[in-house]
Formats: sequence, C-alpha cells, structure tokens
Amino acid sequence: MPIYEYYCSDCHTIFNFFSRSVNTSKRPSCPKCGKRRLPREVSMFAMGGEHGDEGEEDGMPPIDESRMESALEKMAGKLDNVDEEDPRQAAQLMREFTKATGLRMGDSMQEALSRMEAGEDPEQIENEMGDLIESEEPFLMPEGGGAAASGRHRGGPRRDPNLYDL
Repeated sequence: MPIYEYYCSDCHTIFNFFSRSVNTSKRPSCPKCGKRRLPREVSMFAMGGEHGDEGEEDGMPPIDESRMESALEKMAGKLDNVDEEDPRQAAQLMREFTKATGLRMGDSMQEALSRMEAGEDPEQIENEMGDLIESEEPFLMPEGGGAAASGRHRGGPRRDPNLYDL
C-alpha cells in the first residue's frame, strides 16, 4: 500500500496521500486550498519496488536508478578515505555525489556545504542552520524537473505532516 507525494504550487506544500493499491494515474486536489490535479513528486526513498513507465504522465522525470547506484558505488570507496576531522572532505564528497546523480542541493544545504568548505565546524553549522535545513528539501531534481525546482517560491516546499486518502 503505497504513499504518494503531491505538490501544490499555490500552497508551496508537499502532501502525502495513502493509496490502497498502486495508482500512478490518479491526481488529487489540494487538501488545503482545493487546487485540482496536483503533480506527483518523486520520492528519493521510493526507488525500489514498482514504478510507472519511463515517461510518467505527471510530468516528473524518472529517477535514473542505474545512475544512482553507480554514484553510490563510487562514493562507497571514497568514504573509507575521508578524514572525519576535515569538513572540507565531507563537503567535497557531497558535491561529487550530487554531480554524479544529477540532483541539486537546496539553498540551505548549499550554504552549509560552502561553510564546511571554508573550514567551519559542522556541529556549529548544524546548531545554527539545522532547523532551516530540515524545513527545506535538501536535494532537488535538476532544473526543469519537478515542481520543487520551479523557482517560483524561495526555499523548499513545506511538508504537510498529515496523511490523506488518495
């Protein structure tokens, strides 16, 4: 029983909808403002299991699973050689990961990595920016892909904590 994410550009919010069966074509209305036929968002953690066809009707680009797996394999070897005391190395590894996968980072994540590259203490950055980073999407689809990457709103979309029926 899948949970699908849908984005309302008017509310700048991602909503979760529970479906009693796999349903890749239904597009609900916004539970907050009533906007009809919300576009479905790609969930980064829903890569396994059943997927729609390559060119899904909702306008969202499919995640290239082989590209993601390849990037993760490359990063695994590099993780063993990262000096945990050097925030610059961790930031560089994160930039390599986003480049290899084609994802982009949200504004707050970009700022945090820039500060790490400048040698700032990651714990201090987390203390100062943790809430901001958690309130935004840390990773976005490439430009032109997905509602969250549209640039219409400043910052990542809000996530509604409720679960709605699809």
